[in-house]
Amino acid sequence: MGNTLSGGCLCRAIRYETEADPVVMLNCHCRDCQRAAGSAFGAYVVVPQAAVRMQGEPRYYKTVGNVGRTVERGFCPTCGCAVVVKLERMPGVLGLLAASLDDPTRYKPTMDIFTDRAWPSVPLNPDTQKLPQGMP
Repeated sequence: MGNTLSGGCLCRAIRYETEADPVVMLNCHCRDCQRAAGSAFGAYVVVPQAAVRMQGEPRYYKTVGNVGRTVERGFCPTCGCAVVVKLERMPGVLGLLAASLDDPTRYKPTMDIFTDRAWPSVPLNPDTQKLPQGMP
């Protein structure tokens, strides 16, 4: 990608930026992501954690995901906006919520995961890789 990705929460108490190329951009249709996003899926830009500069401190809510590993969802303690996700099964990377990007047009997903839980009323992008049960 080569350009800075930046974003943050609604009240701007949390801001982030990275020059790293994304590892992947994906839509997750698992029920936890649906609930956390308040929508049909969670949209994430996955980047190396060490390459992200973050101002402000997200508060994290920890759950156990479908494969028995923890998922930490970071949100702004002031405005409540979701900003970041950390996965125990993928140490060293962060999932930045695409909705938190300053320029959401930069989000170009290449993968849909947990498509077996996708809402039938929301069509999937025909150009993305589909993984019914998530990442192997």
